[in-house]
Amino acid sequence: MRLLLISDTHLPRRAERLPQALLAELPRADVVFHAGDWVDTDTLDLLESRSRRLIGVYGNNDGPELRARLPEVAYAELDGLRFGAVHETGPARGREARCAARFPDLDVLVFGHSHIPWDSTAPGGLRLLNPGSPTDRRRQPYRTYMTAEIDGGALAEVTLHRLPQG
Repeated sequence: MRLLLISDTHLPRRAERLPQALLAELPRADVVFHAGDWVDTDTLDLLESRSRRLIGVYGNNDGPELRARLPEVAYAELDGLRFGAVHETGPARGREARCAARFPDLDVLVFGHSHIPWDSTAPGGLRLLNPGSPTDRRRQPYRTYMTAEIDGGALAEVTLHRLPQG
């Protein structure tokens, strides 16, 4: 099972549209995660229409229309793995312990907010993944997204993709 992980698209504030390289990943993904800060409903509509399955949450920059359509936290079981998605997880310091305590029944948590890619494992085994942002790199050298595979009930091949500048 192939996963596409994105967050913090901030359209149309940070870019006019999603990068073509990211859009090309949509038909290859069995499940798309978006960890909030969509900013516009057009991006949600686009991903809903082009994704086999979309799991999304709202972020701190998302207004009433998006909050009416999306939860603050989303949960899904995929091939035996328990996933969650949330926008904010707080400061980097203490993140693993804080998220393990808040989400004790998850195997993988997809989050956003910082625009900083993150891949770590908390004590107890919770995998924390932040794909960064495909449209707003902020202080990062690249705009980014992630893909991952689920193989035999295990998360495999988590890859951070760097998007070309421009």
